[in-house]
Amino acid sequence: MAVWVAHGRDRAGNHSRRPQLQSSSALSVRQGVLYVAIAATAWGTGGAVAAELYDVGGIGPVSVSFWRFLTGLGLLLTAHLVRRTRRPETALSLRATYAANPRRALVTGLGLAVYQTAYFASVQQAGLTVATVVTLGSGPVLVAVGARLTLGERTGAAGTAAVVSGVIGLVLLMGGADGSTGPAPLLGIGYALLSAAGYAGVTLLGRFTGRKNAGGAFEATVTGFAVGTVCLLPMALLEGLLPDMERAAWTLGLILYVGAVPTALAYTLFFVGLGAVRATTASVVALVEPLTAAVIGVLVFDERPNAVVLTGTALLLFAVLFLTLDEGAARAATHRTPAPRADHGRHTSHPATQTKD
Repeated sequence: MAVWVAHGRDRAGNHSRRPQLQSSSALSVRQGVLYVAIAATAWGTGGAVAAELYDVGGIGPVSVSFWRFLTGLGLLLTAHLVRRTRRPETALSLRATYAANPRRALVTGLGLAVYQTAYFASVQQAGLTVATVVTLGSGPVLVAVGARLTLGERTGAAGTAAVVSGVIGLVLLMGGADGSTGPAPLLGIGYALLSAAGYAGVTLLGRFTGRKNAGGAFEATVTGFAVGTVCLLPMALLEGLLPDMERAAWTLGLILYVGAVPTALAYTLFFVGLGAVRATTASVVALVEPLTAAVIGVLVFDERPNAVVLTGTALLLFAVLFLTLDEGAARAATHRTPAPRADHGRHTSHPATQTKD
């Protein structure tokens, strides 16, 4: 799963300065959509790999998260060094990013650790499909509510419909959850809501600090993963850090995969793709993630959601679509509003473009 942490744009389509991994002129819209779709598909496989690691590695959600963070961090640092070498004028220093707002980096890292670990715990208890849908459906809704309460952001009719749809969908999921998807579905849904709350907290923090325009999206993600790795280490040691190496090659391959594909590769492609597509487009394309998880859950893990759960799933996904429509309407209204005349000096504006599970 992913979260946009730098300049206040979550995957539900809220405002952020576009991260510059690659200039938009070098990437077509079709390529940008493809990159975001590949990233979302990769994120959709992360929970499945975690479920497999529970079986073959004998480790728990905290340890899986730690190995994902550690492996992903190493690869993200490599990608950052490549960027610094090839595009020194656009690649920000990680030290400067952290120094610009250390509190943001610490809270972001802790939030990432909470929401990723709680998501993996939800997969273990409620199953891959329910865990992914509840987390991704509830997260943007919590962001919308939190932004209204803490940042004073208004939501239109579509935003209100998203909240209503999300709440009804969640109620249906909780009422219809049974043992067909996981051993303890209600507990798993609780973990998913904790994950969504962590996601919302990181996103709201990013939106608030984004108004101060400090740091870049990719660099903030790297520093967040560094802090998250440190936060997870002591808890992973208590849970049992080292996996069972009876099937060493398979276990190490899974750890490398979860750090490389749904983490380093997915985040890199996602931020590059955002150089060519709008936030609303990325929000819709990112729905590939829960669909991927659902297909894997049914085909690989033999999960069989009942009709009530499927209805709740659909309503949660519609909530994300409603939020996307609300964002599109807000952006259109902004574009229709004439800019004030600068009668007392030159005013240079920087239009928000867009990110940030």
